[in-house]
Amino acid sequence: MSNFLNAAHEMKEELIHYRRFLHQIPEVGDNLPQTTRFVMEKLTEMNIEPEEICKGGITAVIGGRKGGKVILLRADMDALPMIEESGLAFSATNGCAHTCGHDIHTAMLLGAAKLLKQYEEELDGTVKLMFQPSEENMAGAAAMLHSGILQNPKVDAAMALHVFPGNMHVGMMYWGTGPILASSDVFRITVSGKGGHGAIPQNPIDPIHVAVHIYMALQEILTREVDPHEPIVLTIGTLHAGDAPNVIPETAVMTGSLRTFSKDVRVFVKTRLEEIAAGTAKTFRADCTVEYMGGLCPTVNDEALALEIRKYMNELGIQLLPFPRQMGSEDFALVAEAVPSVFLGIGAGGAEPYYHKGGSHNSKVIFNEDVLPLGAAALSYSAYHWLKNHC
Repeated sequence: MSNFLNAAHEMKEELIHYRRFLHQIPEVGDNLPQTTRFVMEKLTEMNIEPEEICKGGITAVIGGRKGGKVILLRADMDALPMIEESGLAFSATNGCAHTCGHDIHTAMLLGAAKLLKQYEEELDGTVKLMFQPSEENMAGAAAMLHSGILQNPKVDAAMALHVFPGNMHVGMMYWGTGPILASSDVFRITVSGKGGHGAIPQNPIDPIHVAVHIYMALQEILTREVDPHEPIVLTIGTLHAGDAPNVIPETAVMTGSLRTFSKDVRVFVKTRLEEIAAGTAKTFRADCTVEYMGGLCPTVNDEALALEIRKYMNELGIQLLPFPRQMGSEDFALVAEAVPSVFLGIGAGGAEPYYHKGGSHNSKVIFNEDVLPLGAAALSYSAYHWLKNHC
């Protein structure tokens, strides 16, 4: 244990350099030319051979000389399209910002890679690295899975860390089994009516009137059709219709999102949403279409793997806290759906007031860089010992 942790602390300044360089060049989605170039250069310097298997998506392997199992370690690399207001000397100035900590995730995985490369001759299997684009728009994991990230060599288990600022101090970690993050389905409801003059409402078919009734009717799913012990969120975020105050428009369009921890509830609510929208529209002589524009399953931690990783975190002296189930979503869920996986939240906050200026996705958020060596040690130590225990 001390070897990994001590070695990680010895490279702290190097990890800070990685993180700060990435922090100043935030890029969005899968358009990550500077980020991927930096990651591939650093891996190459470590005598690790990286490969870009999809736009903005990098993989590499360490070990494998003894055969054995394969464990995947994942970090996301994309930023958000927003102005940074942290006040840090190395703040981003290009209109994008690493306010979710993906720069830290990438630096930690680079650190883990360097540590594991040092122990490559001792690895009883293979560590596969996954540097992922497009987590924020929920497209990156799917792109990398489609490009074969879980094959050649075939992955047997996977692990990912996500930093949490504020009250989650360095040395703390969120841990749990089963569903820990919600599914996410984004939908669009288009109501088609009949346009006309606002002074003659009996002749047109008002799609705004219909959309409002659909909005109200959908709330009935939550209050009367789903077990109240089952967490679920159904949110309508936009409603757009019309261009003039005295004209009844032809169409009204609503968009929203659905989140739940249960696969069965997810399927049920999606079906009922379509039925209620169509039935309500028909009641008022309008037509209606429902489109799902993307979705993710819940993020589910494999119990056996999570219990094993908990043992390793205890050995590293990390304080484990129950993972608070959140309605937020994470596209690592697709990896966890395919292979036994564990997703952990690692503390990157502190007692100082500046760590409490804002949370994730806030323009003022500041993450504690002391987490960098601990995260690198947690990833590498877990991978090393998981392979030894499953050879």
